[in-house]
Amino acid sequence: MKVTLVQGDITGQQVDAIVNAANSSLLGGGGVDGAIHRRGGPDILAACRHLRATTYPDGLPTGQAVATTAGRLPAHSVIHTAGPVYSTKEDRSPLLASCYRESLRVADELAATTVAFPAISTGIYRWPMRNAAHIAISTVRATPSQVHEVRFVLFGAEAYAVFEQVLGA
Repeated sequence: MKVTLVQGDITGQQVDAIVNAANSSLLGGGGVDGAIHRRGGPDILAACRHLRATTYPDGLPTGQAVATTAGRLPAHSVIHTAGPVYSTKEDRSPLLASCYRESLRVADELAATTVAFPAISTGIYRWPMRNAAHIAISTVRATPSQVHEVRFVLFGAEAYAVFEQVLGA
């Protein structure tokens, strides 16, 4: 599996699947989640509402992943994963790692060969960027998958630099 880094907007990535750092409600929010819902259009929200009405009436559990249409995005699918909120009192690293593993599992179910990930849980959920990068890269590298390319799409120069350092280590 090839792991690459891109600084930019994940909603513009031409890949088989874009991973959405969603909240458990699946109904949109801020950050990456809001951007994906806005650019992807109403079809994504409609698919998420259907999931809430059927499969996930209580919301998507933290660390799990599920796919929907990509609506107007240039990708084929969106894989929604609910990341954990960072805590100094409890190690939630296994939940963050699960987001990456479960997203790759769903990507395999979709026969996706290219997947774009954001830095899950590093925004409003306050996960420290360096630790998140270590978890993301090590989990992706250790997870058996049919995905050929994992692309980490990082919004700012600082996040990109941290991921670049971790990837090169």
